[in-house]
Amino acid sequence: MNIPSNILTLIAGIVLTAVSLWYGQNHGLMPVAASAEAAQVDGIFNFMMTIACGLFLIVQGVLIFVVIKFRRREGDTTDGPPLEGNIPLEIVWTAIPTIIVFILAIYSFEVYNTMGGLDPMASMASHQHKEPQHNLVAFDTNQSQLSLGIGTPPEGNHETPIYVEVNGIQYAWIFTYTDSGIVGGDLHVPVGHPIHLNIKAGDVIHAFWLPEFRIKQDAIPGRDATLTFTPTRIGEYPVICAELCGAYHGGMKTVLHVLSDEDYQQWVQDNTIAQGELEPKTMAIHTSEMSDGEYLAPYAQEMGVNPEIIAQLKAIQP
Repeated sequence: MNIPSNILTLIAGIVLTAVSLWYGQNHGLMPVAASAEAAQVDGIFNFMMTIACGLFLIVQGVLIFVVIKFRRREGDTTDGPPLEGNIPLEIVWTAIPTIIVFILAIYSFEVYNTMGGLDPMASMASHQHKEPQHNLVAFDTNQSQLSLGIGTPPEGNHETPIYVEVNGIQYAWIFTYTDSGIVGGDLHVPVGHPIHLNIKAGDVIHAFWLPEFRIKQDAIPGRDATLTFTPTRIGEYPVICAELCGAYHGGMKTVLHVLSDEDYQQWVQDNTIAQGELEPKTMAIHTSEMSDGEYLAPYAQEMGVNPEIIAQLKAIQP
């Protein structure tokens, strides 16, 4: 049975499209989505996987067809036809990738902007919860300023976020809750509430990465960055440093605990009481009220100077 070539081409196109669409939605390469922002990132990733699968099948299919169709026949010792250049074909395989790149660029830009990546006020919003300080240079709050941040809550969500200061150091993450003053090495957040992280680095460049939340932000010394997200699944999720930061970079991991509202309030209460009990009881003494020996005692101890050495020095002093 001789099937017309146009029918074969149509069937191949339908099969190619169906396989690409199926694989683009069922590749299983992404971890579980645990934030409201994850759906947008998954959407563009699935779109790219659909295109990649289609291109892979086209290229490999053409290669296999050419290898079989134009293979050297038995007894054929002649050269192939002297073909050089094909302007229409070169235009096609240049135009198609160009169009695909433009589509991906526009799509990714839209997703990035929707998540707040180009929000000019994000950097100022990250500091609105802080106490006012004196001796600071004033700036115009109406002037747009580009910020290092992503994940701004969508318009219409007026719920006040939970603010957490994040400090990356070799090789740990330190979390300080602005409202309660709790300090810890892992992050606890309530499900369904916006979380605002103000991220900084104390030594070298780090990267705060939450794979299940589809967000990552560099932590740069001397420059604050922000991340805002809304967790949607209760559970424990890894927090990973995604920037090579030293010999023990691979061990710079911690855990993000997404809790129910009741469990989160109980955690805040327990840790507020615990940290209050551990707060040191100290009393400041003015140095003018101290003798020379009392003032120098801590420094002498650090230098390894004990009372016997001091006595020997006094004995030889003229």
